[in-house]
Amino acid sequence: MAGYYFEDFEEGAVFDHQVRRTVSEYDNTLFSCLTMNTQPLHIDAEFSKDSIYGERIVNSMFTLALVVGVQVTELTLGTTLGNLGMTDISFPRPTFHGDTIRARTTVLDKRISKSRNDSGIVNFIHEGFNQRDELVATVKRTALMATRPKD
Repeated sequence: MAGYYFEDFEEGAVFDHQVRRTVSEYDNTLFSCLTMNTQPLHIDAEFSKDSIYGERIVNSMFTLALVVGVQVTELTLGTTLGNLGMTDISFPRPTFHGDTIRARTTVLDKRISKSRNDSGIVNFIHEGFNQRDELVATVKRTALMATRPKD
């Protein structure tokens, strides 16, 4: 598999992911519609003109999914057995159409699973930044990660 196995993660390791993504109006509208989030701050330009932002903002759930998703190819492709939880989610700044998001992942800690002999639990912090290096999203994620297969 391309992803890291449980044994490959070291507590305190920091990964600045190379893949970045510019968020488009289409991304925001499609995601909002697919998730039935009709918040006018995301889909109504006229409404949003009079908001505190002066324009539409990107659905924060899209921003969260993007920040978590960016790391998959580099760290967890095929080795994640499931997400066990996400906590401490925050959005210090909104994301706007045209913002380019990059992500950083820090390994907080890890432990072998108490109930499974093929996996361990890894706690990550994922942070998302815009093109101005402003923090736009952060989340603590707990993942069930496969251990390296025995030969």
